[in-house]
Amino acid sequence: MQEASITEEMSVPAPGAAAAGAANVPRRAVNWVRRGWRSAGTIVAVLLALLLGWHVVNGRHGLSVWEQKRVEDKQLQKEIDELQQENARLRVRVEKLKSDPDAIEREAREKLRYARQGEVIVDLSSEQKPPQSPPAK
Repeated sequence: MQEASITEEMSVPAPGAAAAGAANVPRRAVNWVRRGWRSAGTIVAVLLALLLGWHVVNGRHGLSVWEQKRVEDKQLQKEIDELQQENARLRVRVEKLKSDPDAIEREAREKLRYARQGEVIVDLSSEQKPPQSPPAK
């Protein structure tokens, strides 16, 4: 007998049940908004992650710029090495010119066209070429 009265109470709406049903509507709306915000937040987070990834690769200081700078650094390092080798060769030449009289004489003969007494210098590079005839028309 007690069981029947319990089931009757559950099936018969109480006088305040209409007010409780009305209170459920805002609660359902809040739940719907919460679910919507969760998916919207996920979409915004994914878009921000994509934007950040694009910026890391293509941005002002991104990977592509870094790669270009790395290549430029290698080229400049190679140029520095070549210039250091040239400086070393020139230092050796300067030391020879300071200390070796034969090197000084050779330099004077080649660059300044100096000759010893009684020597004749023949310059074959300054000979005039025969005049060319104008092309036929």
